[in-house]
Amino acid sequence: MDSRIIEHAKILVNWSTEIKEKDNVVISASEESKDLVIALNREIAKKGANPITLFSSNETRRAYLKNFEYEFECPDHTLSLMKESDVVIGINSDPNLMAMHDVSSEKLNNYSKARKPIQEEQLSKRWCITQHPTDSQAQMAEMSLEEYKDFVYDAILVDWEEIHDKQERLKDKLDEAVEVEIDGSGTDISMSIDGMVAVNSDGDHNMPSGEVFTAPVIDSVEGSILFDKPLIYQGNEIEGVKLKFVDGEVVDFSSDRNGNVLENLINTDEGSRRIGELGIGTNRGIKRFTKNMLFDEKMGDTIHMALGRAYEENIGESREQNQSAVHVDMIKDMSESELRLDGEVLISNGKFSWEL
Repeated sequence: MDSRIIEHAKILVNWSTEIKEKDNVVISASEESKDLVIALNREIAKKGANPITLFSSNETRRAYLKNFEYEFECPDHTLSLMKESDVVIGINSDPNLMAMHDVSSEKLNNYSKARKPIQEEQLSKRWCITQHPTDSQAQMAEMSLEEYKDFVYDAILVDWEEIHDKQERLKDKLDEAVEVEIDGSGTDISMSIDGMVAVNSDGDHNMPSGEVFTAPVIDSVEGSILFDKPLIYQGNEIEGVKLKFVDGEVVDFSSDRNGNVLENLINTDEGSRRIGELGIGTNRGIKRFTKNMLFDEKMGDTIHMALGRAYEENIGESREQNQSAVHVDMIKDMSESELRLDGEVLISNGKFSWEL
């Protein structure tokens, strides 16, 4: 086994989820990540915890959804499993990233809405999403598998305690700020983050990580923004997303590709028309855009916003949490844009104010 897989497992167990004796641990993975699942089981055993592995892939979900013609309900047995768990580890390792391409967005959205209680239960646990290198993801990133392995492990096998300390400066600035303004190509947008709580994402919920994120006051987003990096949603690539907001809600939208998928996303529920997250990427070790949001949203010189659910940890006292069955990140390159906090420049042409 590649020694880097063993180190990856140790980081997930000891740093990301801090597994301890008698914890009930759920691992969700496809067969492509078998080696990482084995390594995780070894490390979990050393902690005296109790793992269970769920086989999960886009192909199995497609087989179910393409043939399901009933009304979706939340499955009690899956919800019960999440309620009894302490830790949830999800491994991205699907052999076919486009397997869901021919499943209708409407059906996928209804499926997500029915399983929202499971999602909420999972988010209340110690959870982490990570990546195991696969041929499909390497192809999407336009790399050989060996090259992609180096890319993945160079982003994961780092000193996360040191990264945490460096990101505290950015967290403090966001916590102190009231108003955010962003200007750039196709973008003139503002929002309030008054009373919200920024999170220093240092590898606890995402591995790799390298971002600081907060949430806007629910009705405060005003203006327009162009997300100039593509995203993969429900097996479809959406490019050139443009959104216009009034009183916190999307009132106009367009994209250069798969506009119908974007429309279905925005119309999932009431909360999917609002921004649930504003994130700032800090990981300059991730130097290439790979169409994998786990990595792309962490890139230095970028920001991202998510339509849909706001994370509870971002919501300050007396503030309202945006609720939705979805949380879909979209990325903007900041190399020719500016972000200001209360009128003072935080990011200019991709660089933080203390780097200028």
